Amino acid sequence: MKYVCKIALIALLAVVSSCGGGGDDSPTPTPTPPEPMAAPKAATLVFPENNTECNEGVVIDDEKSRVTFRWNPSEDTDSYEVNIRNLNNNTTLTTTVPVEQAEIIIERGTPYEWLVVSLANGTDETASSSKFKFYNQGPGIENYAPFPAEVVNPKRGATIARTTNVNLQWTGSDIDEDIEEYRVLFGTETSPTEPLGTTVEPSLEATVVAGETYYWRVITADSQGNTSQSEIFEFRVAD
Repeated sequence: MKYVCKIALIALLAVVSSCGGGGDDSPTPTPTPPEPMAAPKAATLVFPENNTECNEGVVIDDEKSRVTFRWNPSEDTDSYEVNIRNLNNNTTLTTTVPVEQAEIIIERGTPYEWLVVSLANGTDETASSSKFKFYNQGPGIENYAPFPAEVVNPKRGATIARTTNVNLQWTGSDIDEDIEEYRVLFGTETSPTEPLGTTVEPSLEATVVAGETYYWRVITADSQGNTSQSEIFEFRVAD
């Protein structure tokens, strides 16, 4: 009888052991982190083309027309931010669209610069296209003013090493390819009016003093007497 009881006790212990809380000892599975969102890629601009006269679009009146801006689709992109800058007054139009084109009303007979920024949901990363410049065709215009010059050296806002001479450099372009000269205004006033000189080349030497901040702009003139003014560029000479 004792032998039978021992067998029963052993069997009971075996059942208790097999049904115990052993499952509580199993490791908790680690959650799989979400896949990081891919950064959008830069779009390629199609129309208006770079350094051209934009002669397509719907004329609204003598002052405005509706132009369809187009670009190629970019990878990992959900929407596009179109930025169009008026080069005469430096104002910018911005619109966001989910497709690869946008109809935008702009001024006629006016130079513009435009680019597209690619955006993606779930990430703050963006990608910018190259910049294109164009003239939006105006009524009766046969010869266009040059595009405003763009700074090359010194970079805007730069502090350059102490020196007494600086070679100011810029780039100029014109649809009609008839740029005749550049006139440079230069000085320590925030809106320079003092002529530095006139040149046919996109560069000019300037005399500077250590510790001063200088401001300069370029007036580009073509063979028909049309002119354009660049933005004001500035740099500082180190002490």
